Amino acid sequence: MIPRKTEKLAVIAFGFIAVALLSGAARAESPAPPHQARVVEFTYHTDLTGIDPKAHKVEAWIPLPRQGSFQTVSELAIEGPAHTEVIDQPAGGNRVAHFSASGPLPAAIPVTIRFKVRRVEESSDLIKAQRNLPEPRDGKFARYLGPDQLVPIDGQITKVSAKAGDLNGSAYQQAQAIYAYVIANMAYDKSGTGWGRGDAIYACNVKKGNCTDFHSLFIAIARSRGIPARFTIGFPLGAAASGPIPGYHCWAEFYSGDEWVPVDASEAWKHPQLRNYYFGHLDADRVAFTMGRDLELQPRQSGEPVNILIYPNVEVDGKPLPKEQIKNQFDYTAVAGR
Repeated sequence: MIPRKTEKLAVIAFGFIAVALLSGAARAESPAPPHQARVVEFTYHTDLTGIDPKAHKVEAWIPLPRQGSFQTVSELAIEGPAHTEVIDQPAGGNRVAHFSASGPLPAAIPVTIRFKVRRVEESSDLIKAQRNLPEPRDGKFARYLGPDQLVPIDGQITKVSAKAGDLNGSAYQQAQAIYAYVIANMAYDKSGTGWGRGDAIYACNVKKGNCTDFHSLFIAIARSRGIPARFTIGFPLGAAASGPIPGYHCWAEFYSGDEWVPVDASEAWKHPQLRNYYFGHLDADRVAFTMGRDLELQPRQSGEPVNILIYPNVEVDGKPLPKEQIKNQFDYTAVAGR
């Protein structure tokens, strides 16, 4: 028979072992913390195929990575058979590689863009952002307050907005409530049709979609309340040191207390343990390309304003080249650098 004192010590020891084992298991199951810096070589390749040899002109606008406080781009190189120039766009700090070619035209045109990019974690000053300052209504903020074609700010959006927290709180408090509402009411689900266009009404009705749908709903509600909000799209970087990139990723920002505050509601939905992190922070596992929606490009495209510019916008004799004829491939490789 074990003496009571010895038995008590054994129980305590077992408790410590159990806690240690549980803690170890929790650590093993926890995701790696978001990267604070990444340096990679990025390749953006596209093949424009099925071009009618009788066509007179092909023109393409391919988005280029952004330069800014959180992203530095160097060693940009563009390879292709047609005349190409880098053109700064009139809004959003965007830029594109624009090329045009005249007949006779080949059936396929390959274009490859390579660059080195250093991306660091984006973080806003959340103390300053909580200052209850009057929100700007005009000037450079006007385009962040009005509707986009697929992001209305009235009608159904107004009704949904009434469900997303106190309308009389500060901009920061309202944005927190909108963020929580989007995460609680949306599901990251790319089944069916209609997702991926950044359609805020689709998001309201179907309550599922991808990152464009999550952030279109967030932006629509924010703007309907007079809170400036904007959209950025780019590409995600995987956890591995190199590899292919299957598609784009996007996020949003809102303006409060004289600060732009980033949010990534779709990543927060996928990783609930990082929900607080993705309100005010963006990991370095991304490369930003284009800001804004309904873009009128320079030189001016013949077609309608571009809903989202992340893949090439291509026109043949002034008409859009079908999406299935634009073959894209993206990949990255980590490199040494600071």
